[in-house]
Amino acid sequence: MTPTELLPYQQSAWAAQREHVLHHSSFYNALWRGRNPPEDLRDLPLLPLSSKTQLRKSQANHPPFGDYLATSPESVSRLHRTSGTTGQAMNLALSERDCGIVESVGGRSQRAAGLTPAHTVVHCLNYQMWMGGVTDHLTLERTGATVVPFGAGNTELLIRTIREIGINAISCTPSYPAVLERVLAERFADVRPRDLGLKLGLFGGEAGLDDPALRERILVTWGMEPRNANYGVSDVFSNFAAQCALDTRLHFLAGDVLYPELIDPGSEAPFDIEPGQRGELVLTHLRRDCQPLVRFRTGDIVAVDETNTCECGRSGMRFRVIGRSDDMVIIRGINLFPSMVAAVVTGFAELSGDYRIVLDHEPPHDFLPIRVELAEGRKNEIGLADAIEQVIKSRLGATAKVTTLPHGSFPVTEGKTRRVIRSYR
Repeated sequence: MTPTELLPYQQSAWAAQREHVLHHSSFYNALWRGRNPPEDLRDLPLLPLSSKTQLRKSQANHPPFGDYLATSPESVSRLHRTSGTTGQAMNLALSERDCGIVESVGGRSQRAAGLTPAHTVVHCLNYQMWMGGVTDHLTLERTGATVVPFGAGNTELLIRTIREIGINAISCTPSYPAVLERVLAERFADVRPRDLGLKLGLFGGEAGLDDPALRERILVTWGMEPRNANYGVSDVFSNFAAQCALDTRLHFLAGDVLYPELIDPGSEAPFDIEPGQRGELVLTHLRRDCQPLVRFRTGDIVAVDETNTCECGRSGMRFRVIGRSDDMVIIRGINLFPSMVAAVVTGFAELSGDYRIVLDHEPPHDFLPIRVELAEGRKNEIGLADAIEQVIKSRLGATAKVTTLPHGSFPVTEGKTRRVIRSYR
């Protein structure tokens, strides 16, 4: 459906959701201070924004689900917990209907990225309460594929399982193939990544796949097609956007149950969703029982590239995630995100592609301190750090100080990798 065709459906869904939130969410009634939410979705910017910080406070004061739980506790069918990557882990409550909607929308994303009943896919995200585990597993099942619930850890067993079963697709973070490569080199010396027979990589949970160099490296090394298949915001939806086979940008695939806005992250002024616009993504549930969110700040800074219908037939906006507002580092007035640094680091064959931005004091920062890891079998070459610093200066406009580390210096991570480390906190 085109946005024009979809709008009446969205308005109808919002009419029911509006009443649900108004009559059952103490959190939003307090935030709105007795003011009724608008009947027209397009007037949502009249309401104040809600944020993760507010939700954390709500759960601290009203455990375990916060006073934005809009149902009875008996209506909660499933409990998840966020990874806590950016702070206190949050308890997520889903009703039976909520679960079905989340799985359906996530299934659209996995299907758009190319997963079919012809695939046997191994799911390698953490099953221990994190929504990326069992819920994403169920989104994979919605495509008709055979799903192997492996989880995180025991990489050696994973490699053996892939070979024994004939698995041809993998669902994991973009950094995980590098972990597999390291284990293959250490314990399966006669086995190359291509020998595993993986043909489709469904990636999510981390940034990085917007970098053409990383995509090319995965394709060449593994012989599998890398797809950005799993973009979500845990508090909102585990997965509501993915690329298709024809476009590497994310398609917004939840327009019937989720209403998007863009704002200026500083002034909070609303932006029109149109090609070329950048801003922080704000989301409102149109169908959610347990923990409905209205004008929720995701913290993700996105760039809208297209709003016309893709050649694949999907009509949701196509966008890229530039970075998170809490991962943004300002160097003498220049806003930098880890994904921008990754695009430089992965361009050097001498490096493994792994890196960390380590900040040891409060802002302001005069330069970007980056630690990079050498590729396997490489020795530190004179002038390498200088060369990386020069490329960062020319491409990003910021001064960097680069430290090269031996291969294997960074810990092996099987979940999300923290790229920005603020050691002063």
